[in-house]
Amino acid sequence: MRARVIKIGNSQGLRIPKPILEQTGITDEVEIEVDKNQIIIRPVKSAREGWDQAFKMMREKGDDAPLIDDLSVSNSWDKGEWQW
Repeated sequence: MRARVIKIGNSQGLRIPKPILEQTGITDEVEIEVDKNQIIIRPVKSAREGWDQAFKMMREKGDDAPLIDDLSVSNSWDKGEWQW
């Protein structure tokens, strides 16, 4: 597909057809990268994307035990009465 570069204020831009946006999952925000002579545009992914699935897999494998047992961690200030 070809597209024409258009003037937008002091910049230039491209109109991206709706089917391409839907196919790529692009909604509001994108990451733009230049690699050699190519412009790469990709949707911004959530910082925690895929965490739910990863946690589910950890649970299924029994790999979700705490790294530190909260009951074994104690300090001298934990034993005394706190004052504010």
